[in-house]
Amino acid sequence: MKTYLVGGSVRDEILGLPVTDHDHVVVGSTPEEMVRLGYRAVGKDFPVFLHPETHEQYALARTERKISRGYKGFEVYASPEVSLQEDLARRDLTINSIARDENGNIIDPFGGVADLEAGLLRHIGPAFTEDPVRVLRTARFAARFGFRIAPETLTLMSEMVHNGEVDALVPERVWQEFARGLMEHKPSRMFYALRECGALTRLMPEVDALFGVPQPPQHHPEIDTGVHVMMVIDHAAWKNYSLPVRFAALTHDLGKGTTPPEEWPRHIGHEARSVKLVRELCERIRSTNEARDLALLVARYHGDVHHSLELRPSTIAAMLQAVDAYRKPQRFEEFLQACACDFHGRPGYAEKPYPQAERLRMALSAARSVDAGAIAAELARTAQDPTRLPAAINTRVNEARIAEIKAQSSL
Repeated sequence: MKTYLVGGSVRDEILGLPVTDHDHVVVGSTPEEMVRLGYRAVGKDFPVFLHPETHEQYALARTERKISRGYKGFEVYASPEVSLQEDLARRDLTINSIARDENGNIIDPFGGVADLEAGLLRHIGPAFTEDPVRVLRTARFAARFGFRIAPETLTLMSEMVHNGEVDALVPERVWQEFARGLMEHKPSRMFYALRECGALTRLMPEVDALFGVPQPPQHHPEIDTGVHVMMVIDHAAWKNYSLPVRFAALTHDLGKGTTPPEEWPRHIGHEARSVKLVRELCERIRSTNEARDLALLVARYHGDVHHSLELRPSTIAAMLQAVDAYRKPQRFEEFLQACACDFHGRPGYAEKPYPQAERLRMALSAARSVDAGAIAAELARTAQDPTRLPAAINTRVNEARIAEIKAQSSL
């Protein structure tokens, strides 16, 4: 029985990156021996165990054989006879097939160290095509490390798209990989890679449709809507914003992809079209409710936020009510962050001031100073028709909020 560190922990250690989780491969053992040594079995699809003290994962060396379409269509074979190299050979990329033994020696049968030094994402062998998740993972690693994808690997990814393997991905896994990709340092690289191999049009056709769609140059020096959206999500990553903010940044302009070409470069009414497309996309890929709800609000109201310096206090009060800012101020802050990313995501705008966000923060603060409870109590004491009381309270509270917003804006 021999144990080896494998995968991401070895890769990141070589790159000088922080390592939080360690995965181990065990060669020459059996499930019975692992349990006898105090390891706790946790694997469902193949033998994985937790160390009795460190609780790190130890998996028995195994091989895999493709038996059906999809990322779960594998038959797993784990045995004491399976070698370390056989286990490493089933992995996706050379940079993830590096191992380190108990003495610190590097085992690198597929040239992963050299590819790390060259900044290259390269598949190990033809078995790469057996798992469609690898298309998403490879694109995600491009976003994480800024590595280029080897031409031969990109060719295989394109073949997997053409052969329909990508279509077999379950929605939950698609969302999981996109969510992880959006949280990388440069998320646009993931989408560009997926677009290059043809996967983006199969997985997120609403985003793919944005490329090549022009915008008014006086507002968008980058002109191309797809390029703009990529700049917006990269700005959100640069600001280290949350996943819901980044997803809202990705989807805020989906409606522009459905604008008739004869109307270009204008996109009148794209906000309403964006809302419909965001809802359909989120349902299809099973996004989280938190990400969906914020994306819908940003898609609908980002144009109003951009014009908030010119809006009347009553209009601002109505928008605050519509986005549920009074009950969910933290989500309102994320809403403003996503709108600001839309503004900053264009050439030369990254450091420009965006006073619209501060204007709405101050408006919310002013409106929340209204004591709705006191107004309700006062009206309840004098109400002659109780059935009209709720409407009267809402009207009076809204009027008071508008007055506070107006007073604040005149300071």
